[in-house]
Amino acid sequence: MSNSRRCRSAWAEATALALIPSDAGLLALQAGVVAAPRALDPGWARRLGRLRGRGWALIPVASIVGVIFAIRYASATATWLTYLALVAVPILAAVALGWVARGARPWLVLVAAGLFVVAWRTPQSLSGEAAGALLSGLSCVTLGVLLAAVTPSRWLKVGIIAMACADVWLIASNQLQAPNNVLAAAKPSAGLPQLQSEQFGSITIGYGDLFVAALLGGVFASRVRVQRVAAALTLVIAATFDLLFLVVDNLPATVPVALALLITEMGLARGRRVGGQAGGGGVSARCDRSRQEDAIPPPAT
Repeated sequence: MSNSRRCRSAWAEATALALIPSDAGLLALQAGVVAAPRALDPGWARRLGRLRGRGWALIPVASIVGVIFAIRYASATATWLTYLALVAVPILAAVALGWVARGARPWLVLVAAGLFVVAWRTPQSLSGEAAGALLSGLSCVTLGVLLAAVTPSRWLKVGIIAMACADVWLIASNQLQAPNNVLAAAKPSAGLPQLQSEQFGSITIGYGDLFVAALLGGVFASRVRVQRVAAALTLVIAATFDLLFLVVDNLPATVPVALALLITEMGLARGRRVGGQAGGGGVSARCDRSRQEDAIPPPAT
């Protein structure tokens, strides 16, 4: 998976939006991916629980470090990933729309097919770029739900932080940019859409930047209010962070997600402390009201 949000330079097509609306569109998509995952049905949760283990937490950091170095030393990897995304992304997006995203309905799988057609037939238009980005974001929602179901929450949070740290290291050491460009330039034959990285107007965003957002959403999928707070924090932090585009062309877009996770965790910890001092009430009760046991109001006194 490629990572980093990148501002396209002067060669961008005439159809490209200006920097601010382009960035705003992808920021909204990333935050929406945080808010989209929902908890699995108990039956599926039990089935996937048999696969539960800490080792799954290595996937986030491996997805960026492994892919970048694989492309760096075997450039054909980019072509293989292009075709993998071409097949897997629409299927995973259909699963999200039909079953694992909030508001999912089985008939919505047809929307994924429609998005694919738009991305395929109008690749140079803003609508085509938006359709491709939505497909990728929805596919990440499915991956986030599945990974959250098989990974202990604490370890998945560590994986999110580790992925952001690896992203920063790769960009700071100038090891990400060249492989990232190779991956972004890879195209499937027959004019089929590129789904391995996302472009909207003047901005491109790596698939991994949406994947990490889905992981954050998956961590809090069973706690709706906390998940929404994390999504809002991701949007605000990313918008502030992207002011750095005024001086640089590449930014590690995993960092706002990791910061949103840390701030959310600090808020929850503070809520637990306040709740403990108040005998179990306070902020933690309000934050966890989405859970069944917390949805029952305390008896009147």
